[in-house]
Amino acid sequence: MKKMISNNPIPARESNGLNPVKFIALLTLLLCFGPLARVYGQAWSGVLAPSRATDWTKAGIPGGIPSASWTQCGSTIAAYGSPGAPGSPAAIQTAINSCGANQYVQLGAGSFYLSGSIYIKGLSNMEVRGMGANSTFIYFYGTSGVNGDNCNGMYATLCIESADNNYQGGMSNGPVNWTAGYSAGTTVITLASVPNLKIGNFILVDQNITSSDTGAYFDQDVTVGGNPFVAPGGAGPYSAQGGSVRAGRDTAHDYLVVGCNGSTTVGTSCTGTNVAVTIDPPLVEPNWNGSLNPQAWWVAYPSRYVGFQNMAIDDTNSGCSVGNSYGVGINNSVFWWVRGVKVFNTCRAHIGFTYSARGIIRDNYIHLARNSTSTSYGIECANYGSEVLIENNISQAIASPIMLQEGCPSVVSGYNFAINDYFSAPGYSLSMLGSHASSDNFDLFEGNVGRAYDGDGTHGTHNTNTLFRNYLAGTEAVCWASGPTNGDYASYLATTWGPCTQANFAASDFAYSRNFNFIGNVLGSSATANYITTTAPTTFGNYVFNIGIGNTGQGATVPVDPAVPQTVYLWGNCDYTNAGAGGAPFTACNFASTYVPVSGNLSASQQAWAQTVPGSHALPASFYYSSKPSWWPSSKPWPIIGPDVTGGNISATNGLANTNPAQDCYLSLPGATANGTGGPFPFDANACYGAVTSSTQPNAPTGLVATVN
Repeated sequence: MKKMISNNPIPARESNGLNPVKFIALLTLLLCFGPLARVYGQAWSGVLAPSRATDWTKAGIPGGIPSASWTQCGSTIAAYGSPGAPGSPAAIQTAINSCGANQYVQLGAGSFYLSGSIYIKGLSNMEVRGMGANSTFIYFYGTSGVNGDNCNGMYATLCIESADNNYQGGMSNGPVNWTAGYSAGTTVITLASVPNLKIGNFILVDQNITSSDTGAYFDQDVTVGGNPFVAPGGAGPYSAQGGSVRAGRDTAHDYLVVGCNGSTTVGTSCTGTNVAVTIDPPLVEPNWNGSLNPQAWWVAYPSRYVGFQNMAIDDTNSGCSVGNSYGVGINNSVFWWVRGVKVFNTCRAHIGFTYSARGIIRDNYIHLARNSTSTSYGIECANYGSEVLIENNISQAIASPIMLQEGCPSVVSGYNFAINDYFSAPGYSLSMLGSHASSDNFDLFEGNVGRAYDGDGTHGTHNTNTLFRNYLAGTEAVCWASGPTNGDYASYLATTWGPCTQANFAASDFAYSRNFNFIGNVLGSSATANYITTTAPTTFGNYVFNIGIGNTGQGATVPVDPAVPQTVYLWGNCDYTNAGAGGAPFTACNFASTYVPVSGNLSASQQAWAQTVPGSHALPASFYYSSKPSWWPSSKPWPIIGPDVTGGNISATNGLANTNPAQDCYLSLPGATANGTGGPFPFDANACYGAVTSSTQPNAPTGLVATVN
């Protein structure tokens, strides 16, 4: 069961986008042409129907992490404190609050023992930087956020947040009515009023849930006894999980404000009533509707272009008495980053973000979330997080390495590696990748290597997500067999490991989460001896795919949804059960049209998501990079996984899968084990991947469709 976040206040490397200056210049050019239709010419063109995808190049910071050329502010802060007498973080905090634009606070080498949290609050264009995750160590003592800042309810030991408090139960501004501009692809929406709204900040938008089957449930996360929704075979509600977005308003997205009142200048205040506000990206979801009372709300003073980089944090002595305790927390911020950080032994999640957009979580190493329960996360989108790039991270001994909770659309999780999804139940492990509740829509999972993907069927619906060129084995090398169940580091080290005996699967898309795309993946192992099930009422077995099946949990029984297998799109996947003439696994990849949701096989309400059978078996290398990224190792193939790959170095995949750079880094760490036990191991992102370099301008965008007003 998901643990809800309480936000009650207490009195180098180039990415795949434009740099900030050129980004605004491009937007100004585009705005001269008026509203844009959906942008075509994407990397997925010809493989995915436009209604089943979005522009995933929008994820992250335009131009990448911008701090490579910034200058140091003040003197390097030397390590201080001791385990018996942890020091106040005040000296570091004073340096942060005094730092100017395009500068960084430098923490020296050695061990910092601190009695409270470190936070970046309502600031812009600054970074806190260590000497490297194998040089700068920060040990936190006490309850996170009590001896410091509570990170707007996240209780994080490192925090990025806004200067004004903002959460669903206490909005800084709004909610205001959104009165016009609801079509997918539009860039201009009308807001009834715009108090404290500035160009360059972002808005949170949401609307009431629908109560009938309209082909795709973009908005269902209702409690038992709440509003039911109609579904084939019976009526709901089918969720025992209360929402972590606003109650009854389960379609949600964060959009960047790039224009209003005829201006596109960052920092300009929007004014007036019934204001046309230009947003980026264009509206993604197709179900915005004026009859569902859509509204917007926002923070006035977010942190912008800020981040933490190159350090290690240890939360072993940071108390878990407050339920939401994070290693690194990001709240009400835009254009932020966490890079090259080693995070160890947190209470809930190592890195979590909420009410935030356009961040980058990259090149980090995370190990052991305490308690090792279903709410022990590596990287967590808690709620209202959009267009975030989660890339090239290592997760070890985390129950749920990457978890998108609720209201987390258009997130890209690319080229991450997870090993030993440590969960203290005999023979059991959870999934590497998870979509948990409503409005986790249009998310992309690409190039990841780990155990499985789980599209939750108990806590809410998620639609139109895509898994592309991942290797998901369906099982772990070892699982918890016996030992202490406290989940702390001592218990972890005392664990007896054994075989994984639970039902194994590589990819699950549960009931009422529709229009999924599984394309070009390499899936399964001998533990997943069956291809697909679509009929299991409440359980799942040793299948490569569990599609549309039901589930029982949290006081609700979710029935099978026959619309899920009708709308799922399986194309070019290679799995353990598909054998060629020689009968060996992985010797044939499946391009059959059986699971292509063509128009003739869909109901009237599902026609908007019809997919044509591609004209060839050719697949692009990536769905969010137009070419091999500059950070990619020159010695490593591109792409690394898929039906068109040969000579791969992951065993028992017939050469179809290679390790990704994050896995290569893990395997190179001193003492690293092949089965993921032990650790944490010495880690430095710059040693594995090189230092971040200045951003460069990418190729000009193609396929833009403009309408001249």
